[in-house]
Amino acid sequence: MRHGIHPPYGPVVFRDKAGDLAFLTRSTLAARDGLKTVVWEDGNTYPVVDVEISSASHPFYTGTARVLDTAGRVERFEQRYGRREAAR
Repeated sequence: MRHGIHPPYGPVVFRDKAGDLAFLTRSTLAARDGLKTVVWEDGNTYPVVDVEISSASHPFYTGTARVLDTAGRVERFEQRYGRREAAR
């Protein structure tokens, strides 16, 4: 890697307010100005990024995902637009 062209890579807390989950990881987002900070469990202060959805609140991972009814789509299409003739 060339020196001086990459943003700093440091610890950042990502917080999902909907799922009440926060985790500490490393990211280049730490270099952004205007990020809020939070005191983590280890007593250190880290920048925090609020996210709208994570594995704690995503329906797929929480088991609340709904299955869409795909049966009958072809039949509804054929009713609406008619049946296609067989290719010759």
